[in-house]
Amino acid sequence: MPKYQVVDINKKSVGSIELDPSVFEAEIKEHLFYYVVNWQRAKKRAGTASTKTRGEVRGGSRKPWRQKGTGNARAGTRSSPIWRGGGIVFGPKPKDWSYSLPKKVRRNALLSALSLKHRDGKINILNNLELPGIKTKQVAEFLNLFGLNKTLIVISDENENFTKSARNLNKVKVLNSDGLNVYDILKFDSLVFTERSVQKIQEVLKR
Repeated sequence: MPKYQVVDINKKSVGSIELDPSVFEAEIKEHLFYYVVNWQRAKKRAGTASTKTRGEVRGGSRKPWRQKGTGNARAGTRSSPIWRGGGIVFGPKPKDWSYSLPKKVRRNALLSALSLKHRDGKINILNNLELPGIKTKQVAEFLNLFGLNKTLIVISDENENFTKSARNLNKVKVLNSDGLNVYDILKFDSLVFTERSVQKIQEVLKR
């Protein structure tokens, strides 16, 4: 069972924690990342793009000119797609892009992503991330001390001071352990967990 050193925000050792091998040393199935990331991105698509058909544009019920004798092409309505301001043919309409993915695939992909970060030594575990106040500089100093750049920070409980302090940093995202997902794990170079968040993740994912 792999052991990780637990440190405080000043990088001083305060103990250790054992990681469940079924969660952090699972078989890495990289092909599942493709399916799960595409599934996550599809769920995020707004699907709100909409155009008006010839039956929905304003006006168009009156014939613009008589059928014969004007020298113009025959026209029955100004809502025709060939007119400026007319309807759109086969334009986008509101659509739900989401689809279902087996729970087993999602779980195995999450285990694979966590195991990949563990294998590459990209995980840091802290006892807590409590800050006395809201100050972005404190989070920036913490990241510099640990040599972290593009980082996903996973917390377990409400931590308003730290969350608000980190939200102005471009390459940092703070996420509750309940929302841990494959896309964010792969997007960021390093993972920072609180001790409590690791325990909660293992409780949910261990076999």
